Amino acid sequence: MYYRIAGCIDVNMAVGDKYKFSTFFAKGHYETQVETLEVRTRGEGVTIGIPKENHYNEYRVALVPNSIRSLIGYGHKVIVESKAGENAQFEDEHFVSAGAEISSDRKRVFQSSIVIKSAPATVEELDLMSEGQILISPLQIPLISKEYVEKLRQKRITAIAMEHLRLEDGSFPVIRIMSEIAGRMAIITAANLLSNTIGGRGVLLGGVSGVPPAKVVILGAGVVGEHATRTALGLGASVRIFDNDIYKIIRLQNKIGRQLHTSSINPEYIAYQLTSADVVVGAIHSKTGRCPIIVTEEMVSNMKKGSVVIDVSIDQGGCFETSEITTHKKPTFVKHGITHYCVPNIASNVARTSSMAISNILTPLILTIGNNKKISDILYHHEGIRNGVYTYHGHVTNDYLAKRFEFKFTALELLLTSDH
Repeated sequence: MYYRIAGCIDVNMAVGDKYKFSTFFAKGHYETQVETLEVRTRGEGVTIGIPKENHYNEYRVALVPNSIRSLIGYGHKVIVESKAGENAQFEDEHFVSAGAEISSDRKRVFQSSIVIKSAPATVEELDLMSEGQILISPLQIPLISKEYVEKLRQKRITAIAMEHLRLEDGSFPVIRIMSEIAGRMAIITAANLLSNTIGGRGVLLGGVSGVPPAKVVILGAGVVGEHATRTALGLGASVRIFDNDIYKIIRLQNKIGRQLHTSSINPEYIAYQLTSADVVVGAIHSKTGRCPIIVTEEMVSNMKKGSVVIDVSIDQGGCFETSEITTHKKPTFVKHGITHYCVPNIASNVARTSSMAISNILTPLILTIGNNKKISDILYHHEGIRNGVYTYHGHVTNDYLAKRFEFKFTALELLLTSDH
């Protein structure tokens, strides 16, 4: 037990207490407290490692200096690899000013109790880790291999997919904030890809007086779909929205504040709409594993030459049969005369905004994990955090990954029950 100085509050939770996942987002985070003297026993804090991302043109950094300042204030140690934040316009001195330690020793960063990455770890990076560590990073299905999962099992690493962290209302906070960015960026990117210089149809998204606007088809009425719709309408495009969840369609129309052209996902009607579409945005999300394929290769082949496909769902395998993962250095490819943009980390193109957004969500989570001695206690009491775990103490706890790579699936709840 320890006490905090004015301006902070202890977020330690007794093992027997049960809190909803979102409780720690607001639990006394900025409450003013009576000034008291901090009394701490040695070894309470944990070491948090922030590596420099070298994978798939990832420009984000997992934690920004302001968040690190909060973690340092709670007695934790943060080691940031040199130049980890330079692509997001955060220099090493910014992290040092926040209280972090800068290290050029990559292995030392990966030896931290908790390693946080804004891109999936590679097998080579897992080789730098030791048994029993905690890894928090995205789980991008197309990039995951059997060797990767096996390495996590061998090292008994608790791997948490940040995009699968869930609130009690069923929403996914990391996905939501990244989806806002991805939805807006999808339309901005599409508008650029329609230009002649990039091989597009030479169509202005919003049209001009006497010339009709471009037609945008959006598959999915979730957060990505909502913000793609807002941006497309704001630029003057003609928009069609498809989703099988009528509630989502109603919610979207209420939020936009106007009647929209919407439909349930009907293959024949989608195929018809795609023949005249200039832009198609795939915004389908699966709560567990791979997203379903909504658009077949035949549908794509019947689209107008020079049209644009933006598959935001590519991090879960893609909802177009013709999708193939691309990078920021080579973001597009052409198939059947259609330009495909399938970058899984589309939000990384605005790295500073994205880094700050992710950091705001992860910081309270890290405080919760770091202020408890056993990760099993955290997972036992927080269903939303538990939902993000895909390997735990040598077991594969994600049903989709277990089936895909032929591992034995073990329910995390059973493992945690045996620990208590």
